[in-house]
Amino acid sequence: MTLDPGYLEYAHRAEGMDHGLYRWSNLFSRKPLVWPHGERVLTWIVIDLEWFPITPNAKPFLAPGHMQTAYPDYRHYTSRDYGNRVGIYRLLDALDGVGAKASIAMNSAIAERYAPLVRDIVAAGHEIVAHATDMNATIATGVPVAEERAMIAASLDTLETVTGTRPKGWLSIARSQSFDTPALLAEAGLAYACDWVNDDLPYRMTTAHGPLLNLPLNHELSDRQILNVQQQSMASYCEQIRDAFTWLSAEADASGGGRMLPLNLTPYITGLPYRVNEFEGLLRWLGGQPGHGFATGAQIAATADGQLD
Repeated sequence: MTLDPGYLEYAHRAEGMDHGLYRWSNLFSRKPLVWPHGERVLTWIVIDLEWFPITPNAKPFLAPGHMQTAYPDYRHYTSRDYGNRVGIYRLLDALDGVGAKASIAMNSAIAERYAPLVRDIVAAGHEIVAHATDMNATIATGVPVAEERAMIAASLDTLETVTGTRPKGWLSIARSQSFDTPALLAEAGLAYACDWVNDDLPYRMTTAHGPLLNLPLNHELSDRQILNVQQQSMASYCEQIRDAFTWLSAEADASGGGRMLPLNLTPYITGLPYRVNEFEGLLRWLGGQPGHGFATGAQIAATADGQLD
């Protein structure tokens, strides 16, 4: 029995993914991206600063890191809160030690609840990236468009009120989007999002409400994935980051353009006392490598925007 040829026809079939947000392209065949001072590799540090309601919302899905045991789940709630009381300050001190500025992906509930912490972050010159309202504000297709639009606006409005600056970047919870999210983010005036992880360099999306850059925030190199999910040591994490830098630097040499090394950090994971010393050593190592620089997402997006098709 032969298959009807019409069975394989699909109106939206395209090279790469079946959507019109961007054209598929091979990283190694593109025009090289050049960083502002000729760096070979820019390390982009993104710190997730999150508030988990003690009553979790499992619709459309339970956010990673959410409460796990019966209400009231004080063990998990307070371990997450440790990151906002202690761990974040250790990470800020580590960044200050090498003069690095980070992108702080912040739930707007953090700004409402911990205003002194937010002031400390802004005073130190770090970028604020919008990270939804709280860890119950997950996105997936099926969430009404009006509800998703209102959540995005509430997050941006609150962060602007507390910090004095409207965020340029967006990170969805669990990097999860609906089919509507890119257009809604562009509509809200955001310059870039960090959710799609299918590249090592920024690329441009075209939506119904205008352009939006995607800055791929590598999930496999996140502290949550390596330290919590895979249960590897901090020494192994640091070794993997050094290996990634070495490889990316060699690629940059070969291509004549720059590369990006994204580090996604969680204060209640990397900010623990038995991990911070090795993390500080990693930052010092990166800072001492020839052709290396630290940059925020806003800085990377502004540089890439003028060079991308």
